[in-house]
Amino acid sequence: MILTFIIIATLVIFFMNKQMDKFCNQKEIPEEKQPKIFRTTNILTTILLISSFVEFIFT
Repeated sequence: MILTFIIIATLVIFFMNKQMDKFCNQKEIPEEKQPKIFRTTNILTTILLISSFVEFIFT
């Protein structure tokens, strides 16, 4: 079950980054700002995934 969650979490982060790349290209965000946007998105997504994993374990 843990392995399944890890695989799904990896896919979620991958697709979030893919969508964020499309968003940055569409909105023509400068290259200098893109790493900060990706870092913020990845941190927030990771926090959501960890909290959902903890909730899954304790329920």
